[in-house]
Amino acid sequence: MTRQFRGLHPTRVRENLDRVRDEISSAGRDPAGVEICAAIKYVAAAELPVLAEAGITLVGENRAQELLARQAEHRDLFEWDFIGALQSRKLRDVAAHVRLIHSLASDSALLQLEKHPAPEVLIQVNVAGEEGKAGIAPSELADFIERCAVPVGGLATMPPFVEDPEHNRPHFARLAELAAEHGLTRLSMGTTQDYAVAVAEGATIVRIGTALYD
Repeated sequence: MTRQFRGLHPTRVRENLDRVRDEISSAGRDPAGVEICAAIKYVAAAELPVLAEAGITLVGENRAQELLARQAEHRDLFEWDFIGALQSRKLRDVAAHVRLIHSLASDSALLQLEKHPAPEVLIQVNVAGEEGKAGIAPSELADFIERCAVPVGGLATMPPFVEDPEHNRPHFARLAELAAEHGLTRLSMGTTQDYAVAVAEGATIVRIGTALYD
């Protein structure tokens, strides 16, 4: 059964947030240059004001309907990003309600963006070449960017789950190379398991869940 985070305390969350920032600094980056996007899929809606009290200003939701429901109660507490798998039929529901979509990765979603533009998107790239995983192949990226009807701010990736974060370093480095080749500045990569490595390779946004709440 998936764990739901409840009973959060702002002091504990703030300590965890500071710890993440310290890890970013230890990875050789200025924490002010790396946005911490709190992944809230497994945080009970009633706990969201606790996150705001702890100093979290940016949250990411994976599910379109949950994003809208949570915004209805807590919109003004945060900036909101969409970080989940993007179904084209759901795009119209979220496009106007988020700062940034992290997961643009299909032709059908491109077509929907023409009708329901988002302020800015990140293109998800399957840098590890995993079978069955969402993401544009690096060889198709230039064409995909050219066909996008809204501003492309950068790239995102979700590499394989690994026990040793160092195994994902080549994937993060490759995404940074692709962003530089296309003049893109945002790099959404790294989660609780591997964000320190992602930051060292140039991440500008990390999506952190458990490390903030445990």
